[in-house]
Amino acid sequence: MRRRILLPLAALAALAGAAPVFAGEAVLVPNRVIYPGETLAAEALKEVILAEGKVPPANVVIVLAGLEGKVAKRTLLPGRYVQANALREAYLVEKGVPVEMVFVAGSLSISATAVTLEPGAVGDVVKVRNIDSGKVVSGIVMADGTVRIGG
Repeated sequence: MRRRILLPLAALAALAGAAPVFAGEAVLVPNRVIYPGETLAAEALKEVILAEGKVPPANVVIVLAGLEGKVAKRTLLPGRYVQANALREAYLVEKGVPVEMVFVAGSLSISATAVTLEPGAVGDVVKVRNIDSGKVVSGIVMADGTVRIGG
């Protein structure tokens, strides 16, 4: 009977792109309160071995690799599972900070200084206000800290 239950869970986890977690495997839990906006550090988390028959929700983070530098979106309590949707990438651009916005179309490249109207991580779409014209446009945050407009 137990095998019939675990096989569909493993298949569901594989479809979701997550490794299945079963009794005897480790999951991550905070060892202290982690507040919203706080950057995760390895020492703030500990691995806990699951008890027999205990199955965590599907969205639980089980691997420490890649968590360092992520930011809590909400309060994470000690001893509770760390859910993937409770974490976000660290912002590369902050609200109200001047950035270079770049428009590229073929061989044409235009750059100007703008002020961000919202924070964003790499790949996020953010609104920026052109300092010279006052126009508000949306662009994608690039890895070098610039915001790419259109093109």
